Amino acid sequence: MNSMQSFHVNWNYPTSVLVGDGRWREVVQCCQQLGVTAPLLVTDPGLAALPMTKQITEHCVEQGLQLAVFSQVKGNPTSANVDAGVSVFHQGHHDGVIALGGGSALDAGKAIALMVGQSQPIWAFEDVGDNWLRVNVDGMVPVVAIPTTAGTGSEVGRSSVITDAANKVKKIIFHPDMLPAKVILDPSLSTGLPAPLTAATGMDALSHSLEAYCSNFYHPMAEGIALEGIRLVKEFLPRAVADGHDLEARTNMLVASAMGATAFQRGLGAMHAIAHSLGALYDAHHGMLNAILMPYVLKANQSVIEHRLERLARYLDLSQPSFDGFLNWVLQLRLEVGIPHSLNALNIDDSQARKVGEMSVADAAAGGNPIAFSAEQYRDLFTRAVSGSL
Repeated sequence: MNSMQSFHVNWNYPTSVLVGDGRWREVVQCCQQLGVTAPLLVTDPGLAALPMTKQITEHCVEQGLQLAVFSQVKGNPTSANVDAGVSVFHQGHHDGVIALGGGSALDAGKAIALMVGQSQPIWAFEDVGDNWLRVNVDGMVPVVAIPTTAGTGSEVGRSSVITDAANKVKKIIFHPDMLPAKVILDPSLSTGLPAPLTAATGMDALSHSLEAYCSNFYHPMAEGIALEGIRLVKEFLPRAVADGHDLEARTNMLVASAMGATAFQRGLGAMHAIAHSLGALYDAHHGMLNAILMPYVLKANQSVIEHRLERLARYLDLSQPSFDGFLNWVLQLRLEVGIPHSLNALNIDDSQARKVGEMSVADAAAGGNPIAFSAEQYRDLFTRAVSGSL
């Protein structure tokens, strides 16, 4: 497909998604369709300082929206960030949220939209049992999500990952209505993303589809989405890293990201269980953690996923359609896009290995891993990723 016009389409699965270059300008119409007249734009400090945010803000104001910007969001957003956003929301008498940015801004925006109408603390809605039934749904406000990175897929997710800073643990906050009502996938907003972040977020998208594909849960639709999401990463992530202004590559990576987050309704696994733990302990980039952990987790799961990865390798048309062939492709892809081989590169050592093991086995993502690892097995897996021993 040579014409970018081919990428201008409207989807309604899993929610209303507008895809195409320049479609950020339709954010005003999205708000109007949702009855939002005074949105709070939630983003991160770095993005808030960029011309794109000023352009979007000025466009919204010119079109009559009573918009304000909240950007006190950390790379791993905390409950304090959410509380601060809720306070700004109420002070400005806002009635909706525009979440703009990477996974941190999107997660924070969705959590703020949830919490503006709740009387209980955010941890009351952790994704445990039927906690989501505690939510006052009438108090929630609609979200328009505009991702500027292709990785987390939070724009099509029904949860937010928020750090409990006091206890140094990441928790998943969930409610079905946290799914943004409108999503805009505009490649022009991601062209300025540096190559290292493009690589790390892109590998995060791969980790979502890959862990969903390897999960034991029965969800053929998600499995099919995961397959194609992985293929898109294979074809377009190296291009997006090599040329950030390749709009076709950027578009397809945004799509792959959304597909990964849609697919992981089927479950995640040990990559995310460990990455969540390390993110809380070391405040490290989530996508980079998943990228580094990927081959170690695949190897640890080999006995039960080998046949699945053989099928996947054939779908990807790898020269060696086997577990080893797929693992070698992952290693080569990481090398090509500049992902380090071990956690040592992030200044993470094994001094907290026991704690990482305990946190990982208790993480919600662990339930989707095809093998039920013990805390000791998680500890050993983590130490291998620290030392680089496959």
